[in-house]
Amino acid sequence: MTNLGSEASALLTRIPEPELMDDDDQARAYAEADFAEPHNHFVQLLQETFPQLPKTGTALDLGCGPGDITLRFARAFPAWSVEGWDASEAMLNFGYQAVAAAELQNRITLKKVYVPQRDTASDTQRDPVSFPLIFSNSLLHHLADPMALWTEVKQQSGPGTLVFIMDLMRPKKRETARDFVDLYAQDEPEVLRRDFFNSLLAAYRVDEVQDQLVQAGLDKLQVRAVRDRHLIIWGQISGSPLNT
Repeated sequence: MTNLGSEASALLTRIPEPELMDDDDQARAYAEADFAEPHNHFVQLLQETFPQLPKTGTALDLGCGPGDITLRFARAFPAWSVEGWDASEAMLNFGYQAVAAAELQNRITLKKVYVPQRDTASDTQRDPVSFPLIFSNSLLHHLADPMALWTEVKQQSGPGTLVFIMDLMRPKKRETARDFVDLYAQDEPEVLRRDFFNSLLAAYRVDEVQDQLVQAGLDKLQVRAVRDRHLIIWGQISGSPLNT
């Protein structure tokens, strides 16, 4: 008979990683990396999850980094505008360049915002508005306190706001994380391989995210695993549905 207690205790324990990716070389590696496959998959899943997305609006991208998904969303939804928030100046500098190169400055605004937001002169402060769509990719596992993300989602949403979040999912064993690095990042620079491994160790499992949502009062949002290393969280904030 399997000892369930022993089996549970053998699962890989989460190992947090630094919240900010503010090293210039690190930011450059991310900005120059080819994330077309996973980032296109993100946009595809968002489209499939919300097929009746309003025709137009302003979306919020939490933890936008150098803006690759921000740009892909803007191209996929040409009637939408996007605000991308990130706390890393180094990442945002590459994002500004990418937005300018794409000539999408009229639809994409990138801002330096720390989640959870701080009352400092250097950080952009929250406007008293709500977004009809909030999305995020790979921010959750960076946060020392996961409730920071869910608090921000609640603060930036209104009745009917749609939420779509993708993040890494922690494997059961450390060896599996190493296998994922070899499988999915074999030809990437060492900085990306190292960060991918550390991010897998810092990620949450489906049951842990479900507990976070209950604690945050967002238990109407749903969670499921997609592929072998990602999970998604999606749903609509309670209230009147958006007009389509």
